[in-house]
Amino acid sequence: MSWVREALDIPSISAIVAATSVAVGVLYYSFQIRHQTKIRQTDLVMKLYSTYGSKEFQDALWKTMAREYKDYNDYEQKYGWPEVVEVGTFFEGIGLLLKRKLIDIQLVDDLFTGPVRLAWEKMKLMIEGARKHLNMPTAYEWFEYLYNEMQKRTQQLAKTQ
Repeated sequence: MSWVREALDIPSISAIVAATSVAVGVLYYSFQIRHQTKIRQTDLVMKLYSTYGSKEFQDALWKTMAREYKDYNDYEQKYGWPEVVEVGTFFEGIGLLLKRKLIDIQLVDDLFTGPVRLAWEKMKLMIEGARKHLNMPTAYEWFEYLYNEMQKRTQQLAKTQ
């Protein structure tokens, strides 16, 4: 039993306590960082949702959704681009944030899947036409990315149910 007394002297116990304290501190800090990240992401998405719910954005969205057109040229001649730019830019920003993993796909999905799907499907011909006619092959690429990610998520959720 003398080896136990020698092994558990004051300096050894102090070293064990210090090492345990550091490990607990690192673990706590890591949980705090994760929690703060979720809070920031939630706050960001709710700010986006507030913009989405604004009268100005809703007017632009519903004007865009209600318009009938044959192709890019037809749309441009009849309506111009202000509402398309407003709606497209909004969803473009969300798509980029999603691509950079700065927002959580579950939260984006819960709030925006329907509007993203409807807007992209309505605006796709306009955007593809703009890419071609204006020689801007990456125009609204993150909006398209957002749409594709929402489609993938919808399919994945359907498989698990």
